[in-house]
Amino acid sequence: MANTFTLSRNSFGYLCLQDQAGVTHEQVVPVRAFPISHPNESIAIVDRDGHELVWLDFLDQATELNQQLINEELASREFMPVLTGIEDVSTFATPSTWTVKTNRGHTQFILRGEEDIRRVNKTMYLVSDTHGVQYLIQDIQALDKHSRRLLDRFL
Repeated sequence: MANTFTLSRNSFGYLCLQDQAGVTHEQVVPVRAFPISHPNESIAIVDRDGHELVWLDFLDQATELNQQLINEELASREFMPVLTGIEDVSTFATPSTWTVKTNRGHTQFILRGEEDIRRVNKTMYLVSDTHGVQYLIQDIQALDKHSRRLLDRFL
């Protein structure tokens, strides 16, 4: 599929795509195939019905303006705080309340069970709370000793 397209926003703020044939598609959505392991690779732009209009093997295949609009749209929909430290857990049995530091500040959440901590690769983990918010641990080795000790009790 050709990557000749132009993105813009309409008067309502929705993302629109004009394809190579000059056809304008309203309310398009960029979707990452691998949002955690390869966030700048394998990105589809789909129409409001979910049909693929454009496939990008790499984000940098798009123009700078298109990249900016894609990143803005993804940022408005994706929420995944990066967990940078575990300050306290209420109990080592589940459910337990975790007090953590993230790239967005301090917060608390409830971990329903050990199965809500998923290994992504050798050093990366995803922790899901009871509300479905996913916290990313980018590198378990980068956590301080206290945080790793608390996390190890649940792994």
